[in-house]
Amino acid sequence: MLDKKRGPLENVRILDISTVFAAPFAASLLGDYGADVIKVEMPGRGDTLRGMQPTEQAESLPWVAVTRNKKAITLNLKKEKGQELFLRLVKHTDLLFENFRPGTLDKWGLPIERIREANPDLIIIHVSGYGHTGPARHKAGFGTSATAFSGYTYLCGYPDRPPLSPPVPLADYVTGIFAALGAMVALYHRDTRNGPGQDVDIALFESLFRILETVVIEHGYTGAIKERTGNEQTNAAPVGTFQAKDGEWLALTTSTNPTFYRLAEVLGRPEMKTDPDYSTNEARLLRKDELHQMIDKWFKQHTAEEIQQICDDNGIPICPVYDIASIFKDPQYKAREAIIEMDHPKLGKVSIPGVVPKFSKTPGTVQSVGPQLGEHNEEVYQQLGITQAELERYIEEGVI
Repeated sequence: MLDKKRGPLENVRILDISTVFAAPFAASLLGDYGADVIKVEMPGRGDTLRGMQPTEQAESLPWVAVTRNKKAITLNLKKEKGQELFLRLVKHTDLLFENFRPGTLDKWGLPIERIREANPDLIIIHVSGYGHTGPARHKAGFGTSATAFSGYTYLCGYPDRPPLSPPVPLADYVTGIFAALGAMVALYHRDTRNGPGQDVDIALFESLFRILETVVIEHGYTGAIKERTGNEQTNAAPVGTFQAKDGEWLALTTSTNPTFYRLAEVLGRPEMKTDPDYSTNEARLLRKDELHQMIDKWFKQHTAEEIQQICDDNGIPICPVYDIASIFKDPQYKAREAIIEMDHPKLGKVSIPGVVPKFSKTPGTVQSVGPQLGEHNEEVYQQLGITQAELERYIEEGVI
């Protein structure tokens, strides 16, 4: 039986030379399942993420969370000696994550051909704003601009107001999930099908565009352009957020006929189950405003707790609109270990999201939170046979 603390990806070695969110998040996902992840940073200044707000005691809280389960080393990839050390590390690496603008590694003197000479079986995951092909490949690509380019931003907000960007780096995190998926598919192909090492190219905009399937197929087939609708759903009714008598908001979904029929019973309108004006989703969409007024009136007659209980008892999908404080108190989050506490050398106890998804036989674990700059230099470089005297000389020369 595998040691649960080691995880199913034990002995998979990852070099993470990327910065900020997307690719580093992908590497940390694999670290949750036991991969040995080495985070490479520039000497002196480290990853840009180390300076991102909010900070406490000069520690970036995003850094603490995003770089969990990683060992941190410093290495100047722009110096020839730094490149030589990097290529020695590459020889013992399965996956390399990078997210520089296409052409950056070539400019430094580390073209893919040189990296592959060191390890032909290496799988390289490239994350960039617009990908490594096409006329926009050399553009600077950050999450907010890539989200706008994907078409996602256009859909967010109310029709009479400006489009809204997500309040979290959504493109980066979704891209990180796709990057981890791509890494694992390539690793599976290499290790179980005797496939070659290869490059996995993922663009920030593509990750969000991939989940806009219904928008794409509708426009391609009918020419329709989906507009902003606020909280309104255009493909099912009734669906939306409604306010209870005590001012609390709840999100209600009855996008299938059976769930609507149960809602009709609760509303005291069982005849709608057989009435052709309401019995199908297509018919309900034509009467969405009427239905929402009916639901809104019913909500105003009950507290949020009452509504939740009634809907739960009748199998109607509903949930309060949680803020983060509510999430910390919720027993379901606790039961799923969705929030875990970790020790940090400066901050003490910190709370971070737990491992997702959950495996029955080889569950992932979080062994550590974001490391200090160069914390694992001696451990990692001594594994390459580098002596303490050599390490000190590399430090003096600004190589590490």
